[in-house]
Amino acid sequence: MRAFNFSAGPAALPEEVLKEAQAELLDYQNSGMSIMEMSHRGKEYSAIHAETIANIKELLNIPEGYSVLFMTGGASTQFALIPMNLLGEGQTADYTNSGAWAAKAIKEGQLLGNVNIAADCGKEIPTRVPTLGELNLTDGAAYLHITSNETISGAQWKQFPEHETLIADMSSDILSRPLDVSKFGLIYAGAQKNLGPAGVTLVIIRDELAKRCPDTVPTIMRYQTHIDGNSLFNTVPTFPVYMLCLVTRWLKAKGGLEAMQRQNEEKAAKLYAAIDGTDFYTGTAVKENRSTMNVTFRIANEELEAKFIAEAAEKNLKGLKGHRSVGGIRASIYNAFPAEGVDALISFMKEFEAANG
Repeated sequence: MRAFNFSAGPAALPEEVLKEAQAELLDYQNSGMSIMEMSHRGKEYSAIHAETIANIKELLNIPEGYSVLFMTGGASTQFALIPMNLLGEGQTADYTNSGAWAAKAIKEGQLLGNVNIAADCGKEIPTRVPTLGELNLTDGAAYLHITSNETISGAQWKQFPEHETLIADMSSDILSRPLDVSKFGLIYAGAQKNLGPAGVTLVIIRDELAKRCPDTVPTIMRYQTHIDGNSLFNTVPTFPVYMLCLVTRWLKAKGGLEAMQRQNEEKAAKLYAAIDGTDFYTGTAVKENRSTMNVTFRIANEELEAKFIAEAAEKNLKGLKGHRSVGGIRASIYNAFPAEGVDALISFMKEFEAANG
């Protein structure tokens, strides 16, 4: 029996996708080879590469003038590449600090140029993201960087700020809801939460931004290099892109991002209702910023939390331990996480409270 996998990343993948990959693992389309063994410039992989880009453009309704890139190094590498490419000498970049991942992006930006922290609620409890009204923006800033969903704290932007060059780390909520890409200059996301297995990073960039890059930036670290090479300047992580292709097909078959948003909101609403319906559990994010992807909550003491996590695992509810930096309990319920898993968790929560409340 497959576990209900609440892990924050690497995270649950659609069972249909895993079965399709299993069926094709040894012999992809009667080629006699696995897709993992094929040239990244061969016809089989080239077709997957092109389809994946097309599917992402369709799902997000990406307008002309943007490129879809497959890169490596995770979001953590993008923390450095963004200021390397886009923060010119004498310019300032605005960043919002909403938690652990935003803080990491800020730290890298500060190594490479002038950074203004436009709003800082990163250490507030209950957790939240900044309000639009508290943003202290720099006139003529090179860009404004936000983290759309803080995986650790469970706080999510519900309304995005407007900026000529808005950049967003969407690693943990990409493709979970419709998005107006035209409002962003650059979007990036590590795959291992909502897109596929670890190993590929999705980047969606407005083409004109890539031209800002100074000549001193090494070739492979320039966005323009990857635009010009269609993400094939170096060997692309072919198997993660193949898995991403299967996930995008699955998303299209499920009704696209509007359908995903409905399902995600329904799953999250049920779980938050269970948390709010008793004093035994306490949500850790302010209600207006609660994430639909990462539901974080606490019990009265850490001993009970450890017992909760251990007993849940015995019932095949896996990956509920909160991030090591904050503790608590975290249920990550990304696109691929089934609704019946949320129901199973709620049932266990009631049983655990009855036995320990």
